[in-house]
Amino acid sequence: MKTNEFLSLLKENPNKSLLFEYKDGQYVGANYHVTEVKNITIDAVDCGANTDFWKETIIQLWESPKEKGKREYMTVYKALAILNKVDQMKPMERKAEVKFEYSNSNFHTAQLFVNGFTFNEGQLIMKLGVEQTDCKAKTYNVPVEKGVQEEACCSPSGGCC
Repeated sequence: MKTNEFLSLLKENPNKSLLFEYKDGQYVGANYHVTEVKNITIDAVDCGANTDFWKETIIQLWESPKEKGKREYMTVYKALAILNKVDQMKPMERKAEVKFEYSNSNFHTAQLFVNGFTFNEGQLIMKLGVEQTDCKAKTYNVPVEKGVQEEACCSPSGGCC
């Protein structure tokens, strides 16, 4: 989901509670706060020596231990107010992919992609998920040094890196 799509979704649903499902049936606690919004620029080289460049918006979610028993989730209206304030200070790239950074004692720190969203009784539920790492160069025809057996670029002895 792009940043502009996420912001539009929030604008269309200000009176709903905003929930984040980080694993099937597992939700970020109602005691969450938006603690950081990052405008990230990636300038990368993959193992096939291909360059790439893109931007991301990463919204960090944190559960406050002082509010552990909290039952009411943040409203979409409040989340949008936070993001609008951030956007005034450091404008977000609207075409950038939006991700959510989160962890708890049972879930490793991860940058989670938006896999979709649903509505349920006054709630907007953002469905998040982890995307596995992958070898981007495997789809390219990467030249192999002479004397090296031709095998997939991304194998440990593939000769790409």
